[in-house]
Amino acid sequence: MTKDVKEIRETLVGILQSHMDDLKITSDTYDKFEVSGTVEAMQGKKKVDGIYFSTVVPKPKDVRFYFFPTYTHKDQLGELPENLKKALKGKSCFHIKYMDDDLEQDLRNLVKRSVALYKADGLL
Repeated sequence: MTKDVKEIRETLVGILQSHMDDLKITSDTYDKFEVSGTVEAMQGKKKVDGIYFSTVVPKPKDVRFYFFPTYTHKDQLGELPENLKKALKGKSCFHIKYMDDDLEQDLRNLVKRSVALYKADGLL
């Protein structure tokens, strides 16, 4: 287990980067790593080049993992594992204070399932 913000950030970025066939990087700095879809889609009432998917933002005591699918596809994603529920603040922002093997695997599964849902809906 690690509580090191830099290590947590790198793990989260790595999880997202493993899906670069379906996502594109829209911001790549230490303070903000953001990915979106690769096809035109409606985001609200506006047509965008790629629907927003996720952002990783390190803070002094944790890493914020803004994850839009937990807002747009909450019902399809179903019940989150307990460790993810505890980290979720609001509808789509996880405050990741530590990273262990179980949490990493749950996050990998969440991202994988969300990519599949977005693809099925023609958003990726």
